[in-house]
Amino acid sequence: MSASKSKELPTLDWRERLYVIIFEADTPNGKLFDVVLLVVILLSVLVMMLESVESVRIEYESQLKGAEWFFTLLFTVEYVLRIVCAKRPWRYVFSFYGIVDFLAIVPTYLTFILFAETQPIAVVRALRLLRAFRIFKMAHMLSEASALRAAIWTARAKISVFLAFILIAVVIVGSAMHVIEGPQNGFTSIPQSMYWAIVTMTTVGYGDIAPESAAGKALAALMMIMGYSFIIVPTGIVSAELAQSGAKRLSTQVCPECMKEGHDADAAHCKFCGGRL
Repeated sequence: MSASKSKELPTLDWRERLYVIIFEADTPNGKLFDVVLLVVILLSVLVMMLESVESVRIEYESQLKGAEWFFTLLFTVEYVLRIVCAKRPWRYVFSFYGIVDFLAIVPTYLTFILFAETQPIAVVRALRLLRAFRIFKMAHMLSEASALRAAIWTARAKISVFLAFILIAVVIVGSAMHVIEGPQNGFTSIPQSMYWAIVTMTTVGYGDIAPESAAGKALAALMMIMGYSFIIVPTGIVSAELAQSGAKRLSTQVCPECMKEGHDADAAHCKFCGGRL
């Protein structure tokens, strides 16, 4: 019986086994690998945060530098292994995660080569935490994210009209405020007045520019009321589209051909390239 099973199940070579561990989270080894990777990413981000604190950086400079190089070398080995085991390496290299993985290791090497401070750029490593959605099988979150993206895309025409109306209102009110208040009250130009209109409409209200005349204050009050009214419009548009859309449950599989995720749980082929999953 065992002999027949061994004939039915093809033996995976080392690259295929490595691919399952690194790119898939459906196996115990794959999940363990990705959980350890997430912990390492969190620790590396923590090191960068500590390095930004001057007192900590001065006292533990050598330890922080050593930790930074340790994490960079780990991520470099991981990046190379991903390229080696990928069926189509260039697809991975130019995928979203491939670019993020590359950017996660570049700053440290640039610091060594250029003798310049590029460490703040390495905060991009935090983006790698997005893998948690796949690793911990949060497929329902991926489904909701997919539904939200689809709703925004479906409502793009309505959102574009709304943004165009906002822009027109900002130009009109900004121009009017420039005429009413003038340079003596800080409204030195139409772009400057448009900046005030945007700040007022979004209810931020920095207060660096404020109208002084009665007409200007009346226009400002109207702009504030309009701002409160406009806040609910994009929310209503997207909510309406979300109510009409139904998201399917997604799997954690990565297509070996195009390196994309977000497939339906019962899918046998990639919805993006048609490759077999």
